[in-house]
Amino acid sequence: MRRGLDYLGVARPTVDRDIDRTGEYGSSLARMHDDEPEVGPLNALETARLRRIQLFGTTGSVLILIGSLGTGMLPVLQNPIVGTRILSLPSRMYSTALTVSIGGMMTLVLAWLLLARFTIGRFGVEVAEGRSPARRMSRSQLYQTMVMWTVPLIIAPPILSKDVYSYLAQSAIAYRGMDPYTYSPMRGLGVDHPLTLSVPNLWKDTPAPYGPLFLWLGEHITAITGDNITVAVLLHRVIALCGVAMIVWALPRLARRCGVSSVAALWLGALNPLVILHLIGGVHNEALMLGMMLVGMEWCFHAIDSADPLRSRDRPLPSRTGWILLAGVAIIAASSMVKVSSILALGFIGIHLARRWGATLPALRNAPIRRWWERSKTSFVAVVKSAALMSAVTIVVIVGVCAGTGLGFGWTGTLTTGGIVRSWMSMPTLLGVVSGRIGLWLGLGEQTQAILDVARPIGQLVAAVLVVRWLLACLSGRVHPLGALGIAMTTFVVFFPFVQAWYLLWAIIPLAAWATTRWFRVGTVVISAVMSVVVMPTSSDTPPLVVAQGLATGIVMVAVMAMVFFSGSPLRLRIARRHRSRTR
Repeated sequence: MRRGLDYLGVARPTVDRDIDRTGEYGSSLARMHDDEPEVGPLNALETARLRRIQLFGTTGSVLILIGSLGTGMLPVLQNPIVGTRILSLPSRMYSTALTVSIGGMMTLVLAWLLLARFTIGRFGVEVAEGRSPARRMSRSQLYQTMVMWTVPLIIAPPILSKDVYSYLAQSAIAYRGMDPYTYSPMRGLGVDHPLTLSVPNLWKDTPAPYGPLFLWLGEHITAITGDNITVAVLLHRVIALCGVAMIVWALPRLARRCGVSSVAALWLGALNPLVILHLIGGVHNEALMLGMMLVGMEWCFHAIDSADPLRSRDRPLPSRTGWILLAGVAIIAASSMVKVSSILALGFIGIHLARRWGATLPALRNAPIRRWWERSKTSFVAVVKSAALMSAVTIVVIVGVCAGTGLGFGWTGTLTTGGIVRSWMSMPTLLGVVSGRIGLWLGLGEQTQAILDVARPIGQLVAAVLVVRWLLACLSGRVHPLGALGIAMTTFVVFFPFVQAWYLLWAIIPLAAWATTRWFRVGTVVISAVMSVVVMPTSSDTPPLVVAQGLATGIVMVAVMAMVFFSGSPLRLRIARRHRSRTR
């Protein structure tokens, strides 16, 4: 029969039944990475161009600072600029302040894009051809750039989000001895309390969705500042800056472990406009969560990749390297007590540790069932041992934090609080809302919430299945755990019930230290630039015409500024001629 089918050309091709074949888990993901060599420093001409770009981006940050005095998320009460003649001027000229803010954001994003030439290369040449540029800016020049671009935002009011006022209110509730996972700002502080008035209406009657470690830090800020909103916001920004500093410390080290340029990773991850505008400018606790997670991963990789034993030879205790591993796992577990999503990193650390102990992806697909246990015994034991260690340390840390802070385990019941937000960036939410609108147009009634109640759990189930697949890709050894975590975080964000612009950093920052392909870097640059501009510094009641005017005027302002900075303006040419004449 088969010979006849072969003769007719309709037989199915012979399938390879190699019993040692493990499958293709991670083969396509592995193409996202390639080793990237470090190159020499910039020459004199490139350094001069770099300085101009640094000043251009700093100008954008200063414009954001000025515009934020009118468009920033200032508190309802205790507004520090009320009554000052100069500082309150932007708040009395809202359209102008909006134009300045939008222009500043566009300027900052454009400056970041111009730096690509000195970090990953030209998009149409080096990036398109998949090779490194001839020269890169140094890490010290990148750090200098980051300081220049972030300092103006350190003293600016919160921008693009009022979440920091929710932090303050929930921390004040905990400081009063009440449970922030039970009492909302309205119930715990009162409707007329200064902190409650500044909380967005959406969150005034909802309990805290954040981990007890973060609220414990907020309690201490409340103990220092009392009801002083301005100082409390500044101290929360200090916490965010500490998180960003941890990202800056860990990211180049992780990049070197993956064979990626540390400068390229820092530019795409730490200097990303989403980090500057949202983590620092918006004062979000993702900075602390991501910083602790990355530091913990670097410590874990340092221990697991080391040739030193993890246990002492003369006593049943961890060696110095073993203690570093436990400390890394502990800090990742502690980061989940800021926001629980970072606990996903422990799965990939556990797989990496299991591979050190001999685990591999067992070849079971074409092997007889009776040989499955024989083939998977070593891997199974190593994975179980690793999972037991990860779980033990995580449980100790979580129980210790919950008991030590006195806030208990109420956070487990408020993790879905953000579900009231219908974000278009969440795939299940977007599909649910669109389906609900279509049903409404067809006369089927308002069924949006019912659709969301079905679509969101399905999305979470799909995400869980895909994360397991990325764990298997990591177990096969084809994908580095850091890259697999970045892909898993991408999956997590896409299928998460509610997504904000800064959630994209959960995936971008880990992947910046591993993925090097053209489509990843170009795609990440485009998404980061667009999302940095799409999220406008406006309130919900701003007329669309005012937004359109601010956007159009901002574009013109950025174009004029770019010509002044990067073309031969008469003033700059005159200054250059005077400088040359004096040096002769």
